Amino acid sequence: MQGAIPGAGGIVLCGGRSSRMGRPKAWLPFGPEAFLQRTVRLLREVVEPVVVVASPGQDLPALHDSVLIARDNEPHLGPLNGLATGLAALAGRGEVAYLSSCDLPFLSPSFVRRIVESLGDADVCLPEIDGFKHPLAAAYRARVLSTAQDLLAAGLLRPAFLAERLPTRVLSAADFADVDPRLDSLRNVNTPAEYEAALRDAGYAPVGRA
Repeated sequence: MQGAIPGAGGIVLCGGRSSRMGRPKAWLPFGPEAFLQRTVRLLREVVEPVVVVASPGQDLPALHDSVLIARDNEPHLGPLNGLATGLAALAGRGEVAYLSSCDLPFLSPSFVRRIVESLGDADVCLPEIDGFKHPLAAAYRARVLSTAQDLLAAGLLRPAFLAERLPTRVLSAADFADVDPRLDSLRNVNTPAEYEAALRDAGYAPVGRA
């Protein structure tokens, strides 16, 4: 194990509505862990500290003592607001933050490491797969906080706007061929059917069944 990357922290967003799932994704069981616990554990192999950004009053499963908890100033303002909240919580603790959602059961620490270590002199580093950018699987420099706050004040609530305004390095599928060739780290879970498929693919029994 290579250990955590010096100067790099992590941000996990879990304050979404989970409307298509019908219940909070952070609490979904996946083997011996809940989704949020699993994502945090995997990220902590590469980045430290990790801050979990939740909605005001949101209940969370038990997390490692080193994990920071930050609350959005208002619920359900979207991932750019969550990124800003997380970056503010990490102020003074590192120069780079890896941003992740909480519903990535097949997240690979090596995938995260590749993105963070590919940032170079850019402000943002993210994958673009089949023409689709993934701003919720990306590394951001701490200094992007001011730009994120400006965008939020202007009502521009998508993280993709950061990549449009700031120096950004874009990685292709080929950049992950040796660490995550199937790009399973980008496989999130939004619906009950996707959740059941992820459980099955991981060798876990569907929840509620023997």
